[in-house]
Amino acid sequence: MNRRNFVRASSAGVTALSAKRVLGANDRVNIALVGCGGRGRYVAGLMRQAPNVAYAAVADVYRANGEQAREWAGQGAKFFSDFRKVLELKDVDAVHIATPDHWHAAISVLACKAEKDVYVEKPTSLVIREGRVMVDAARRYKRIVQVGTQHRSAPHFQKIAEIIQRGDIGQVKFVKVWNYANHTLYPMPKPANAEVPEGLDWDMYLGPSPKVSFNPKRFLGSYRYFWDYSGGYITDFGNHRLDTMQQIMNVSAPKTVSASGGLYVMQDGRETPDFMTVTYEYDGFIATYEGSNLNGHGMGGRTPGHKYYNARGESDQPNGIAFYGTDATIYAERIGWEMFPEPDTPPMSGRRAGAAPPPARKRAPSVKRVWENNEEPTKLHTFNFVECVRSRKTPAADIEVGHRGTSVALLGNIALRTGKKLHWDAKKEEFVGAGVSDAAAMLSRSYRKPWDLIKL
Repeated sequence: MNRRNFVRASSAGVTALSAKRVLGANDRVNIALVGCGGRGRYVAGLMRQAPNVAYAAVADVYRANGEQAREWAGQGAKFFSDFRKVLELKDVDAVHIATPDHWHAAISVLACKAEKDVYVEKPTSLVIREGRVMVDAARRYKRIVQVGTQHRSAPHFQKIAEIIQRGDIGQVKFVKVWNYANHTLYPMPKPANAEVPEGLDWDMYLGPSPKVSFNPKRFLGSYRYFWDYSGGYITDFGNHRLDTMQQIMNVSAPKTVSASGGLYVMQDGRETPDFMTVTYEYDGFIATYEGSNLNGHGMGGRTPGHKYYNARGESDQPNGIAFYGTDATIYAERIGWEMFPEPDTPPMSGRRAGAAPPPARKRAPSVKRVWENNEEPTKLHTFNFVECVRSRKTPAADIEVGHRGTSVALLGNIALRTGKKLHWDAKKEEFVGAGVSDAAAMLSRSYRKPWDLIKL
């Protein structure tokens, strides 16, 4: 594959601008929102709170969402049903992409070619090869590309990384990542195909993915249940925490991956698993991921007065990352973290009768019972992007970092769907060993014409 020839114009054409608009520290940053659903409008609302930021245009294949976003954006904002029209606007400095996952790569690459900076929601891409093309586009066209993995802007995760990388909690040989939500509480029957809603360009919504009849399950909030548009729970919720695990452990890719799971309970037409567990082998430690749509409890156990992200019951911890060190354990989540020092009393198993108690541990000063809550970091992340658009500094979640984080989640899906333990060459981004042709095929995908707007 010749990655220098990865971009080609669509039938409508997207031409790179002949002159760049250089922004000063106080110049207004004009942004275009592509994908105007709830998440897009929420993040745009935070982005617009940064100094001197405006949303100059919006684009969506569903007119109802697009018009709502245009009204929110204010007087003078333009609405388009085709995102390529946004890329032709010379006064637009950056594109904020909040479409379903299967459109992320194409819009990002074409935005870079049109000399727009990009804020793209996670996962970066539907397949790993797309993510690498996105990185290449950002570098070739010298664009700022921030991925919406907002944990990267959270100070408490940076603090935890320092603690663990200094060795304060001892040797960390096991990390557990989990996401739990009980979808059985709101079961849905398999919906039948239906007429396309008024104002929806269904063909463009499907875009590069296979052409199918309209089905409400494949649209808006439930599109993540289908492989054509998403990687399911692990690329939605898991992507954040797997990326944070890599940040804190100072790694960028696993050596091997294996997975189990499937559809056990939810018979509502979805394709992605309702439960899966993945084991990743890294240099020096093991990480596991658990994604469950069958139970919302997660790890369980709460500290009184401490707040937990998305918790709904009295004792659940539905999302988190646990770092098990020889001297302490750290539980971390989007809005807080806790540290539990290991007790000095040895376990009864393996303890010799009459043996003297061991000497007190010599712990690092930072190792103590701690629980802290922190600000939800999405606003910080959007402000970081705007600052980098002006300064041209590398953003907190640069596209290379975002691509590596998404790749971990996508590798879990490939291991699950092939049923194999896979060995990963992170430098070449290829599977190694015999009998991996089926896994290798999942690194890429075919694009449906005329929506084959980029080349892998």
